[in-house]
Amino acid sequence: MSNDAIIYPIGKLVMPDTFSEKETKDAIQEIKVLPRILDYCVENLDAAQLATSYRDGGWTIHQILHHIADSHMNAFVRMKLLLTEDNPTVKPYSQDDWVLTADVADVPVNYSITLVHALHHRMVTLLESCSSEQMMRTYYHPEYEKTVALWQVIHTYGWHGKHHAEQIRQLRIRNDW
Repeated sequence: MSNDAIIYPIGKLVMPDTFSEKETKDAIQEIKVLPRILDYCVENLDAAQLATSYRDGGWTIHQILHHIADSHMNAFVRMKLLLTEDNPTVKPYSQDDWVLTADVADVPVNYSITLVHALHHRMVTLLESCSSEQMMRTYYHPEYEKTVALWQVIHTYGWHGKHHAEQIRQLRIRNDW
């Protein structure tokens, strides 16, 4: 298996060119089901398995699960900002530094999975209430020097959760866990 296939088991994110209500609803559905998929991903894994990296030099399952919570919390805050402010500038952060903090190293993954359950319930409730006009609201991301619409954020995080869950699933298959 190529390194790209291990890093991107579902492929790299392909952003639609334009807003589609159906595709956006599908992405919201991906966000909605992610917490249950994460439950399945870690079912019956022990500490040694959770400490296994999905690839050489990559994050461990433990780090991936905390990363999903961190990343999706940031996404939710950014969603709320763009819905309540006029094209706000969001703050970038170093995900590689965040996975090295004590709350990642020392806290069991079930805390982050529980957080994702609650967070995604709120996120989906918010997103399902948005009109087509609200889907066009934007924020500015200074690291990428681009303006991002809500519908694009939704597609990104629908893909993001599925991407990491599949990394874990593939690792389980390769190791026959």
